[in-house]
Amino acid sequence: MASLARRAMSLAQIPSARVPAASVCQRRGLSGAADQHGSTKVDFWKQPTNPGNWKEEHFVLISLSGWGLLFYSGYKLFTGGKGEKPVEAAQ
Repeated sequence: MASLARRAMSLAQIPSARVPAASVCQRRGLSGAADQHGSTKVDFWKQPTNPGNWKEEHFVLISLSGWGLLFYSGYKLFTGGKGEKPVEAAQ
C-alpha cells in the first residue's frame, strides 16, 4: 500500500503527467516548411546539365534508367544482339 502511495505522489510531481490546455493546441503551424536550406531543387528538364539541383525522385529515376540502359546495351553487345533466326524450310 505504501508503494502505491509513493507512485501516486511521484506521478503528481511530474509536470508532464498533467496536460494543460496550452500543450494540446498546435503552436508552430506550418512554420517549418517556409524556410529553404540550400539550393532550390528543380525538375530535371529545366536544368538537364546540373544534376546537383535536380529533385531527389527525378535523380533516382534518371539514374535507374541509365543503369538499365547500360546493362541492356552490355547484354546485347556481348550476346551479339542476335534474336532467333527463322528456320528455312527444306525442299
